[in-house]
Amino acid sequence: MAWNVQIRKLHRWMSVAFTLTVIVTFIALAQEKPVQWVSYVPLAPLALLQFTGMYLFALPYLEKRRRSRP
Repeated sequence: MAWNVQIRKLHRWMSVAFTLTVIVTFIALAQEKPVQWVSYVPLAPLALLQFTGMYLFALPYLEKRRRSRP
């Protein structure tokens, strides 16, 4: 059970990191001469959010399946 709690905490902190990187990206791209590679910075936290989110989404279904087996 502790594993699920750790993934949930990681997912929450990754959402904070993703939000901050999006805000920084908007500010950086609003400059007079924007650096284009900055627009790719939010993709790393977004990828982690996708994987942890899919795991957390499937978790109740996996628990239900595990309980129904004899």
